[in-house]
Amino acid sequence: DGALYFDDKLVDGHEYQGPLSTTSSVLRGLTAFAAVTAENLNLPGDKMLGLAKFFLGICVPGDAKDFFNQIDSLACLESNRQGFSLGSFTVGVSTVLGSEAPSLTVKLVGAFSSGSKDASLVESQELNFDKTSGLHILNDLPKSIDVGSYTFVFEVVLHEPEHEEVYFMGSQTKVPISVTGLIKVENSEIAVLDSDLGSIESQKKLDLAGKNAISLSANHLQKLRLSFQLTTPHGRSFKPHQAFLKLRHESKVEHIFVVGNSGKQFEIVLNFLGLVEKFFYLSGKYDMELTIGDAAMENSLLVAIGHIELDLPEAPEKAPRPPPQPVDPYSRYGPKAEITHIFRAPEKRPPQELSLAFLGLTILPLLGFLIGLLRLGVNLKNFPTKPIPATFAVLFHAGIGAVLLLYVFFWVKLDLFQTLKLLGFLGVFLVFVGHRILSHLAAASAKLKSA
Repeated sequence: DGALYFDDKLVDGHEYQGPLSTTSSVLRGLTAFAAVTAENLNLPGDKMLGLAKFFLGICVPGDAKDFFNQIDSLACLESNRQGFSLGSFTVGVSTVLGSEAPSLTVKLVGAFSSGSKDASLVESQELNFDKTSGLHILNDLPKSIDVGSYTFVFEVVLHEPEHEEVYFMGSQTKVPISVTGLIKVENSEIAVLDSDLGSIESQKKLDLAGKNAISLSANHLQKLRLSFQLTTPHGRSFKPHQAFLKLRHESKVEHIFVVGNSGKQFEIVLNFLGLVEKFFYLSGKYDMELTIGDAAMENSLLVAIGHIELDLPEAPEKAPRPPPQPVDPYSRYGPKAEITHIFRAPEKRPPQELSLAFLGLTILPLLGFLIGLLRLGVNLKNFPTKPIPATFAVLFHAGIGAVLLLYVFFWVKLDLFQTLKLLGFLGVFLVFVGHRILSHLAAASAKLKSA
């Protein structure tokens, strides 16, 4: 069936590996060598097709190691497919009810590029019939078939004339075919041009397959030029479905431009003098992003090129304004802006010396009161002598001292609310002990009068 593989030979008692493991090791080594030498696998296409048939015809191996070798080998063939032709397809024919078709021949009579009325890209050829699978196989696609979309035309011919009275074959069958591949991007560069002379002010190379951080600057009298080339694995020019250059201002206003092509060269030139109104006269930083995409292009690009600083003139009075940017509906659930309060500046305080002098003046009456008590003589004759009344008398005087001390703390440290809270507790305490000591003094005075 055209399958090719490498088998192992038992030497010096080493463990037998089997054809799957051996063939996988050979392919892995060839791929590693090709990666080091920067070359694709230099093997004939029919050999590569035979190796692919071997791995695809194994079905699912019995253990995980063989399954890994199968998948890894197919990946090696896939990653090096540009060096050989693995293009093939199969056609199955059956009745409308799914029964086996009679003996017949399937021919590829034509292949046309989609949307084109040109002549067929291939000559009429017959597909090989595989008796084991019952499929008609075309092993190699013609070299005229490249990356893109095509329409293949097939024709079915019965072998036995009497079958034509039983089966109706219909006319030719058209099947859309999409051939994909890796597109090579080369000769990429971006430049700022002088508007009048067309001379290059600054020019930089681009690596569209990697990362770029290009930084440019221009004014409204200059131009921006972007150019690159796209080629297929067969070296032909490739025209993708879309090639766009996007410029996004730091205010989130976006502008999209189509990149045109002439043959292999893709190029776009932005004349900023004619685009000032479209840019809404917005100067500043513009991020540049290039999009190259196609259904047949396996390495479609969406790459950030860098940014350009534009210096545009001031907007006239009746110039168009940028459109309002859409508001994200989920932004209402995000963090809110921080609220900052601006408090009134504190009033200017008097000098410290003046405050201390005022404190001394407020303490003078207290000192005068104490001195007056000493001059007049303090009468302690009515101080209770019994233990319980004496205890209440001491607590009453201590409470009064605590209130005076609380006034000092209010002046130095406490605020009004803290002072009132503590004063409430002290007031209840003074009312209780004061009532007890005053009741004792009143009872003692009544006994003295009655005696």
